[in-house]
Amino acid sequence: MIDLYCERVGPGLWAEPLNAVTNAAFFLAAWAAWSLARRAHALSIGTWVLVALIVTVGIGSSLFHTFATAWARVLDAVPILLFQLSYLWLYGRRIIKLGAVSTAGLLAVFVMAAYAGRQFPHTLNGSLIYAPAVLAILGLGVYHYRTQTAARRSLLAAAAVFVVAVFFRTVDGAVCATFPLGTHFLWHLLIPVALYFFMRSLLLGGASAAPPFRSNDGT
Repeated sequence: MIDLYCERVGPGLWAEPLNAVTNAAFFLAAWAAWSLARRAHALSIGTWVLVALIVTVGIGSSLFHTFATAWARVLDAVPILLFQLSYLWLYGRRIIKLGAVSTAGLLAVFVMAAYAGRQFPHTLNGSLIYAPAVLAILGLGVYHYRTQTAARRSLLAAAAVFVVAVFFRTVDGAVCATFPLGTHFLWHLLIPVALYFFMRSLLLGGASAAPPFRSNDGT
């Protein structure tokens, strides 16, 4: 059993009830993103990939916060990384209109930075791994605000929500003595909100752009 969170006090499947149940927010975020994409006529293959990854994040996190095993931890971490990489790829190609090589280079830098953060698993309760994501979102948020007319504040909103979510993830262990439930469940409630804002900025900001992935109807 892997015991990383304040709420877990035993080995049972429901030893982290709040951390487990709040993963439902990821499925709501996926549905909201799909609904927005349908209304915006932006259901491209890339959009479907991102929506599917949000669902997978919810599934992986649910498994980890119930089974709390090494294999469940992998299923919790991998979809998050895949979403980050897929989103950065699509944003770079669709919104910034970078070439494939330039976008791949940015992704390589991001992966190396995330890997460096993993070398300090106990720093900030393991949240250091999200530092590259915070910096990337802030940078893209400023870019989006300055260059887009639709949903121009969405990425900045995502950045703000993401920073607050990381804070609650970080202090989970520190508040155990005074708040036994911990604060990790707030991470689960806030991250889906940030994910929706990510999707909103991509779907609406790139409405007039030619995406790298196309569905049969040209979207």
